[in-house]
Amino acid sequence: MQGLREMLWARNLNAGAKPGRIATPRERSAMADQATAAFLGLAIGDALGATVEFMTPREIRQEFGVHCEIVGGGWLRLKPGQVTDDTTMSLALGEAILAEGRVDARAAAEAFDAWMRAKPVDIGNTVRRNLITYRKTGNPEAPASEHDAGNGAAMRILPVALATLGQGREVLATACRAQGHVTHHNILSDAACIALAGMVQDFVRGKSVEDVERANAAPLVAVHPVFDYTVKPRDNPSGFVVETIQAVLQALFATETFEDCVVDVVNRGGDADTTGAIAGMLAGARYGLDAIPVRWLRRLDRGVAESCRLQAEALLTLSAKGPAPERIRGD
Repeated sequence: MQGLREMLWARNLNAGAKPGRIATPRERSAMADQATAAFLGLAIGDALGATVEFMTPREIRQEFGVHCEIVGGGWLRLKPGQVTDDTTMSLALGEAILAEGRVDARAAAEAFDAWMRAKPVDIGNTVRRNLITYRKTGNPEAPASEHDAGNGAAMRILPVALATLGQGREVLATACRAQGHVTHHNILSDAACIALAGMVQDFVRGKSVEDVERANAAPLVAVHPVFDYTVKPRDNPSGFVVETIQAVLQALFATETFEDCVVDVVNRGGDADTTGAIAGMLAGARYGLDAIPVRWLRRLDRGVAESCRLQAEALLTLSAKGPAPERIRGD
């Protein structure tokens, strides 16, 4: 049954995909804007949401009314504009992809291990456990586990989406699994990663929100009904990837601006740095740089902002080289 579902999932994702066409200079410029906005949006959503991580919507209302400013604090006692593991793991993955010239599981594992050794401000339990296992075994693919359906692989998917842009959905899906299985070898995590990366790519290519939902969110729910985001509001989402995706998609499809989307999702509380990061990534790719509030850009850590801009450009450049087989390796 699992094999059949994966076949259906790949078939749905490949519908309408047209890899291989070379983008015009104007299209490349527009895509660079959307890609940069996606990376900055991820970091901004992370920084905004970290303040209210693990708070309930009621607690947020009592303390902030509506939380809409990057002020730091929270349980991690962050500085204003400081980011958490959502952004720093994404940047670590992007660096590994650029260094290798491809999405490579072992390179990703080494990058994540170096990141963990540098004592990040925050790290998820599943990420920690499976990176420790990698140190012991040297195998960059964690054991498959139904219990590893957290959002830790999905939160860092952006570099993969940008590095494989225009190379077809099968290439994208393979790359998503290669990086995801380093810490989260789980079918629901895989499905979320592939759907999110597909959404980023479609937004970057200028597709409408209706087309993006139809091509990515709808197949996700069709193959894995547990992701259905239309049944009831998802407040106080946990680190379970299903709840994360439900909250993010509800905010994305119910709002019309970058700011409204990110404010909506972080005020739902729960794992708000991750929902904020993923929503910011998608909203950035959807609306572009001009839609990101200047006050948020000014508050974001300057080093992080510069790294996001540079990586977005470099990853797009890498994607233009095309889907050579050696550029994705699971090991």
